[in-house]
Amino acid sequence: MPKRIVLAYSGGLDTSVLVRWMTEEMGAEVVALAVDLGQGGDWDAVRARAVAAGAAEVEVVDARNEFASDFVAPAIRANALYEGKYPLISSLSRPVIVRHLVDAARRHGADAIAHGCTGKGNDQVRFEVSTRALAPDLDVVAPVRTWGFTREDSIDYARKWGIPVSATKANPYSVDQNLWGRTVECGILEDPWARPPADVYELTVPRNAGGQPKELIVTFEGGSPVALDGQPMPLDELVPALDAVVGPFGWGRIDMIENRRVGIKSREIYECPGALALLLAHADLESMTLERDVAHEKSRLEPRWAELVYDGLWFSPLKMALDAFFAETQRFVTGDVRLRCEPGTAPDGTGSCFVAGRRSAVALYEHDLATYTAADRFRHQDAEGFVRIFGLGIETWATKQGPGSQGPGKQGTGKQGTGQPGTGEAGPGQDRAGQGMAGRPAVTPPSPAPAPPGSPGLGEPAG
Repeated sequence: MPKRIVLAYSGGLDTSVLVRWMTEEMGAEVVALAVDLGQGGDWDAVRARAVAAGAAEVEVVDARNEFASDFVAPAIRANALYEGKYPLISSLSRPVIVRHLVDAARRHGADAIAHGCTGKGNDQVRFEVSTRALAPDLDVVAPVRTWGFTREDSIDYARKWGIPVSATKANPYSVDQNLWGRTVECGILEDPWARPPADVYELTVPRNAGGQPKELIVTFEGGSPVALDGQPMPLDELVPALDAVVGPFGWGRIDMIENRRVGIKSREIYECPGALALLLAHADLESMTLERDVAHEKSRLEPRWAELVYDGLWFSPLKMALDAFFAETQRFVTGDVRLRCEPGTAPDGTGSCFVAGRRSAVALYEHDLATYTAADRFRHQDAEGFVRIFGLGIETWATKQGPGSQGPGKQGTGKQGTGQPGTGEAGPGQDRAGQGMAGRPAVTPPSPAPAPPGSPGLGEPAG
């Protein structure tokens, strides 16, 4: 049994109880490690709570910049939305927490790490698979999977040991938050038919109903956001700044039924106005700067990247290979995107956010090629040959096997194509050799049956 354990400590109910439980039931020394990912809160109170719970040592790591640059930025470059909706709020945070858990375990001589995840959530997979990737020699302890405590049991246990926690039996929600967004589940939200009550929201409470629209400009360099309205700022500051502008328009909510890795469906509520605004802007800028085949292939691979991260495979060879591909695609994703937020007219006050303009010095969009004005320099005369060659394969199929063919055993009309089969005469647009105007052989309809030996075939000059 492990003697020293580093616990991923959130300061909440379950992990606070877990500190005392592992001390009492396992006889282990517990190092409580809290990682600041931009979730806010009073970190002095978190330290005090861990000490009150019986932690031998407590550490708080400020990983906001690291989280933004090493984990959120790649997600933006990948336009990462699990099942087309969820921007991986919790999924992105777990591997950075594990990175620090492993580092702390090495420094404190621990032989195990621990987490407070349940047996039917995704996070247990993310914590444990990431740990096995970075430190396969460390044990992973997960008492919450088996200890049988209900939420009420945990509250009673905390009260028994004098652990100061804010959770109450009247507050049913489970919340996880970081700078990329906020997740809410449990309580009435477990009924997929029930409308989420207003009290589940914090970042997207409408405050601009009936107010004025607002526009803001996001600047990207190499696929990463670097400035807001011309003011350079690191990503861990830019995302909250966007939250503060976009959220009050009541935009940035997701209500979805999600397919968890463990095989169940779960109803989830997400608030992520800044994240969704950045993903919207980034994808739009790519539409101007990525070559067609690269853009199409990238869009095909993006859901796979999101799925890998959701499934806890951040530290995996396939995900790293996709990172390399995405990094190459981002070299010229540089420019500005103008977002416009408009207040809502619905009773709940929810508004909208959309792209109102985009520009890039390296855009593949060229006005004098796209315009229909006198400035047009597109070579229209080249189009006829291009279209003819592009459609040649379809035309050949259609006349032999498809809608334009007579089909096996069908009597021909003698007029398929433009020539008159069996007459030896050239039809309109053909010369005597059966060549069309464009220099391609005229199409001869298939014979309904083999010609008798010694007789001329259909479509061949007699004699």
